[in-house]
Amino acid sequence: MFPCLSKILFGVECLGCGFQRGFLLLLQCNFLAAFKMYPAIYTSLLFLAIVGLNFIDKRNNYQKYIIGIAIINGLFMIFGYFYKHY
Repeated sequence: MFPCLSKILFGVECLGCGFQRGFLLLLQCNFLAAFKMYPAIYTSLLFLAIVGLNFIDKRNNYQKYIIGIAIINGLFMIFGYFYKHY
C-alpha cells in the first residue's frame, strides 16, 4: 500500500486515508467493513466512474453530475473523517 504523504510529513491523516484499505475490502466483497474503513468509498468510486464516463462519452455533458457527486463525496469524506476520529 502507498503511505499517506500527509501522515508522513505532518502526522495527521488526510481525508483520503483509508481509501486503499476500503477498496481492498470492497474487492473481497466485504461491503460493510469497506464502508466502516472509509465511509466515502462508494461515493468516491461513483465520482471516478462519472469522470471516466465523461472522458469516454464526449457526446453528453456530465459536468452537472460531476459537480453534484463531488459535493456529496466531499461531505462524505468530511463526515467520515470525523466519524473515524471522534
